[in-house]
Amino acid sequence: MEGTLTARDKVGVQDFVLLDAYTSESAFVDNLRKRFSKNLIYTYIGTLLVSVNPYQELGIYTLNQMELYQGVNFFELPPHIYAIADNAYRVMCSELNNHFILISGESGAGKTEASKKILQYFAVTCPMTESLQIARDRLLLSNPVLEAFGNAKTLRNDNSSRFGKYMDIQFDFKGIPVGGHIISYLIEKSRVVYQNQGERNFHIFYQLLEGGEEELLAYLGLERDPQLYKYLSQGQCVKESSINDKNDWKTVSNAFSVIDFTEEDLENLFGIIASVLHLGNIYFKEDDQGCATIPDTHEIKWIAKLLGVHPSVLLDALTHRKIEAKTEEVICPLMLDLSIYARDAMAKAVYERTFTWLVNKINSSLVNKSASSSPDFTRKTVIGLLDIYGFEVFDKNGFEQFCINYCNEKLQQLLIERTLKAEQAEYEVEGIEWEPIQYFNNKIICDLVEERHKGIISILDEECIRPGPATDLSFLEKLEEKVGKHAHFQTRKLAGPKGRQRIGWMEFRLLHYAGEVTYCTKGFLEKNNDLLYRHLKEVLCQSKNSILRECFLAAELKNRRRPPTVGTQFKNSLSSLLEILISKEPWYIRCIKPNDGKEPSKFDDLVIRHQIKYLGLMEHLRVRRAGFAYRRQYEGFLQRYKSLCPDTWPHWHGPPAEGVERLIKYIGYTPEEYKLGKTKIFIRFPRTLFATEDAFEFSKHQLVARIQATYKGCLERRAYLKKRQAAIKLQAHWRGALAQKEAKRRKWAVQIIRKFIKGFINRNKPLSPDNEDFVVFVRKNFILNLRYHIPKNVLDKSWLRPPGIPENASNLLRKMCTRNLVRKYCCGLPAERIAQMQQKVVTSDIFRGKKDGYAESLNQPFANSRLDEEDINPKVLQLISNEKIQYGVPVIKYDRKGFKARQRQLILTQKAAYVVELAKIKQKIEYSALKGVSTSNLSDGIFVIHISPGDYRQKGDAILQSEHIFEVVTKLAMLIKRENVVNVVQGSLQFYISPAKEGTIVFNTGPEEQIYKDKNGQLIVVSDYFGGG
Repeated sequence: MEGTLTARDKVGVQDFVLLDAYTSESAFVDNLRKRFSKNLIYTYIGTLLVSVNPYQELGIYTLNQMELYQGVNFFELPPHIYAIADNAYRVMCSELNNHFILISGESGAGKTEASKKILQYFAVTCPMTESLQIARDRLLLSNPVLEAFGNAKTLRNDNSSRFGKYMDIQFDFKGIPVGGHIISYLIEKSRVVYQNQGERNFHIFYQLLEGGEEELLAYLGLERDPQLYKYLSQGQCVKESSINDKNDWKTVSNAFSVIDFTEEDLENLFGIIASVLHLGNIYFKEDDQGCATIPDTHEIKWIAKLLGVHPSVLLDALTHRKIEAKTEEVICPLMLDLSIYARDAMAKAVYERTFTWLVNKINSSLVNKSASSSPDFTRKTVIGLLDIYGFEVFDKNGFEQFCINYCNEKLQQLLIERTLKAEQAEYEVEGIEWEPIQYFNNKIICDLVEERHKGIISILDEECIRPGPATDLSFLEKLEEKVGKHAHFQTRKLAGPKGRQRIGWMEFRLLHYAGEVTYCTKGFLEKNNDLLYRHLKEVLCQSKNSILRECFLAAELKNRRRPPTVGTQFKNSLSSLLEILISKEPWYIRCIKPNDGKEPSKFDDLVIRHQIKYLGLMEHLRVRRAGFAYRRQYEGFLQRYKSLCPDTWPHWHGPPAEGVERLIKYIGYTPEEYKLGKTKIFIRFPRTLFATEDAFEFSKHQLVARIQATYKGCLERRAYLKKRQAAIKLQAHWRGALAQKEAKRRKWAVQIIRKFIKGFINRNKPLSPDNEDFVVFVRKNFILNLRYHIPKNVLDKSWLRPPGIPENASNLLRKMCTRNLVRKYCCGLPAERIAQMQQKVVTSDIFRGKKDGYAESLNQPFANSRLDEEDINPKVLQLISNEKIQYGVPVIKYDRKGFKARQRQLILTQKAAYVVELAKIKQKIEYSALKGVSTSNLSDGIFVIHISPGDYRQKGDAILQSEHIFEVVTKLAMLIKRENVVNVVQGSLQFYISPAKEGTIVFNTGPEEQIYKDKNGQLIVVSDYFGGG
């Protein structure tokens, strides 16, 4: 607990006892608000637990949480309902005494859920045997059954308990739960016949209609629609979105099967539930004499069938009353209002006694049947759970609120007395002087209500049984007469001028411990009497329904004494309950709802203050804080705060009490701030503890830093030594591994070197194991080296010289490489370039090695034509328009007779060659008539086109000269498309001057180029010595 004090400004204190302003209600509410805003719904007042309903799931009830709180000291962990349950259980087991846990609060504050959480904690954490598993399951499943029959939707709570419940959980000497017992108190039976607007009847009615099987409903004579039944529809709220009646019916049905209910029990039980619904639908009509009649007996027949009575007898009992004189019985008809009262009284009595039977039935199934062992081993201890209504203050408070608030007065009296007693006992044990505590003793109010012959309940009983007309007003007048002078009682007549305006004529006011409550006396007498006419009781005693026979015994009819009133019954049962509680050690849980709208995270100050007041929390806190705010065992206090004093840190070797005394003197406690007991230190003021905790928090950071540094240094040194050892070991192993690897490598190298030397010696021999590896290596090495010496283009003739072994492979690779380069080169050439290359190939075939100047012409590309269209006369173009010009070139034509040189154009088409002079075609030579082309082997540009002598159209051969001799002759040869059409001559060539006459051209070399006609009439062509183009 001390560990959370440093965060007290944000989340408040875990124990209200540690509030400085403990008398301030605002400080109390503010602390509650801080904790609620952080979803911390539990806070202590000493050992009392204050629980605020969160109206949402917080995930704090898991199995891990149960294990966390199991066996832990009460204040070691944050406040929790599991801490209350666990400490009650552990103290019970260690001291073998009985305990009870009192859970109280307004409707909707979470009392029922709190009791469920405690039961679940015991079911999970207590030791268990297979034989006792059934008892545990029955204990847990008794809750849904009792909720179905005893809980209802109210304006404040969808699952409000309308009865008080005390449950004893029995444990054997080993702490194993072996059984249980339930006592119920003051079920709100008036709800059976009437509900306020927005409220519902008990859950079981709606669950039966919604979830019951068709056959069951048909057997009971019921329809599924709750609106059809008067007892279910008065509150105009038969359906509620937050309630699933169908699923709840399945849960209850399953619980019935576990809690030992037979088929006959369930048949009779549901028959009673259905008969109550049929009772509500009985319609009464007034006859001529003003007496009540039942015109439609349909419902009567169903009730008679379900309860096992005669219809006419039941009909008579509902409309008549039996009055017994001394010697005779008189049957009197009932008026309309009395018949309605009789019907409702029957419904309430039947339901109330059936509920009591249900509780007894559950108790019989929870009885421990293993009590036959020896006395030493059958001693049982119990933990009781009291889930009871809290203080109720409504706009209109009636008889029920009077009983409930009287019960809370008694419980508050018990709480204060037990708290004071526990405080005084602790002071005596510790040897500290007891200081009397001033507190409000509410015994005066309890006596006002319950005192014999003088209390309000006694006066009410007297008014109920006195002869003559008794009314609620006469009861109020009797109160004014008997208790009018009591300091805590007021009526309109007795109050002062200011108080008179707030009290009605039919009301009285009690000044309870929690404040003023005004009660309306209307209905007090009727609800206190709650009589069931004898005639109806006789009918029910004769019922064939086994449950009703147990509830309404024939012995009741023989007893002529008036049954005790409701108020007296409640007072007696409350006295019995207090006797039970006084014999046990108490634990308290006070439940608070944060708002009226059941909204999560909403904190309504007004609603909270109202509950703090009526739960008596401020009074309890004042009593708890009257002495010392904080007490702790010496060992625990010293263990926590020893670091604040050099004498006690790090270890104190003397008695803990001396260590604590040395510690607080060093801190500087003043004598009025503390007392030292025999085993505990008592600190009076919270601020003293807060200052100590803040100092501890400051020193803790310094200590933690120092401890962390030392610990980290220790860890690092350990880690370093460990790493160093590991490194040394790794190095040794690694060096060994490297040495082994090096030895293997050297051995392998020696073997390889030997093998290669042997292979080199035998390299020229046929392949064998002696030279195979060497040969393969040489080949591989040559191939690997060759990739860096491959020629990059066709003209690169370099090649890596191969050793002798792979010479054949080298030649093949070289050829393949050359072909690949040629292929790549060819694939990369454009179409025009390819055509030129093809022409060059033709030129090569004709002239290579035959004519001078050929080698020099290789790097000179051929042109598509040496003449553009603009260079040719249009008339010539028109004359040869039907033929496509393939090539044109300027030439010099030599006459055949005089050898006079003339400028001409040679135009080649697909069919013929044309010698053109300006606009005139001088000679057309068709390829078909062309006999051949001759040129010399020298570097001159002379070529002769030979015409077939038989072509009479031609005058003779054409002697032409061109600068582009190789290009012209190649183009002409390719167009002629005949083999060996070009003839390269040496010395001289013959040509036809005319078809019948030949001439000669002589080719010579000289210092300079000349062309002339000699004296013999021959054409002399002289080329220079060095060749030309």
